[in-house]
Amino acid sequence: MPRNLPLTFIVLTVLLDSIGFGIVIPVFPSLITDLTGKGLAEAATIGGWLGMAYAVIQFLFAPVMGNLSDRFGRKPVLLACLAAFTVDYLIAAFAPSIGWLLLARLIAGITGASFSVAYAYIADITPPAKRAETFGLLSVAFGIGFIVGPALGGLVAAWGVHAPFLLAAGLAALNFLLGALVLPESLSAEKRRPFDWRRANPLGALKQVRALGGAIGWIAVGLFAWFIAHQSLQGLWNFYASYRYGWGAKEVGWSLTAVGVGSVLVQWFLIKRAIARLGERRTALLGIVCGVIAFTLYGAAFVPWIGLVGIVFGSIAGMAYPSIQAMMSMMTPEDAQGELQGAMSALSSLAVIIGPPLMTQLFALFSGAGAIAEAPGVPYFLAAALAAFTFLMVRRAPPVKKPG
Repeated sequence: MPRNLPLTFIVLTVLLDSIGFGIVIPVFPSLITDLTGKGLAEAATIGGWLGMAYAVIQFLFAPVMGNLSDRFGRKPVLLACLAAFTVDYLIAAFAPSIGWLLLARLIAGITGASFSVAYAYIADITPPAKRAETFGLLSVAFGIGFIVGPALGGLVAAWGVHAPFLLAAGLAALNFLLGALVLPESLSAEKRRPFDWRRANPLGALKQVRALGGAIGWIAVGLFAWFIAHQSLQGLWNFYASYRYGWGAKEVGWSLTAVGVGSVLVQWFLIKRAIARLGERRTALLGIVCGVIAFTLYGAAFVPWIGLVGIVFGSIAGMAYPSIQAMMSMMTPEDAQGELQGAMSALSSLAVIIGPPLMTQLFALFSGAGAIAEAPGVPYFLAAALAAFTFLMVRRAPPVKKPG
């Protein structure tokens, strides 16, 4: 078997998953308005609650999946998640009501744990000194998915709002088949450990992260704020751009494609050089500063070109998360990598529980006929403040050393 085949497949898994995720983003506002008959401001609020439902389930299941992968290996858990992804998109494609769409989001919350297992797989097969660079490859794959996915979704939407979901289901099924055929197991039997519900519940997983030491605790707190800040993009941009600029699915798709292009360029050409010159910690701090600038520009973008400048800084901000992940991974024992990634997914999910309702409610308060003041960029200014807090938390952490 070629030495790089496992890494290639994991990168391909993240690529196909992100394409599937990106395909449906441009049509999500239209799907909600079609199912509910509501306007964009009300649809954004509903979208926020659907996002929260997704996150609650992922918050509960991500540590379970991470710990299951520490017990049974990465491959069976990853394949189970990919199979469920297919079911999720099919339900969403044929959803006759908002209740069925909610069911699809709940299934997606479980399957979203596949990313934590993928990151644990990478930690298994990559030396600690190379992890930031390799985690960056996953970010490249995610970025390419955001180049292809939203643009493809905007085009496929010409056949109706359900067509992108069917295409996403096909990609998820293809991903499952490829994994079943070519993916080897990365976690040898002697490195596995018993499944423990005390570790597998989200609160237990977060306690275990705290037990790893003070530095990783500060980083985790900062990362949590970073996750919440990004909900202003992931859960709101399609509604924000539709409201502020009058964009449809096609324009939203192309704007997200620009985000993907920027992310790929940064992850492919910049992050490796930045880490070699600055180290993981200072690279993370540089990325966070660019994130603060990007969120501020998004909030001030009363015309589209300001938002495009924000995308440039937002792309450079993409260096932050792989660098932070590498810092935390190097602080963690080899037999607890799945648990760490599950805990990080739990933090991300907790942020998605809080973030979408917070950001969409702020958007609804400051936009539309009933706005207390016409200022739809307020959620992005809040995101900038949260990113500044992340900078302070990561700055407190000293340079990390690999655990013995």
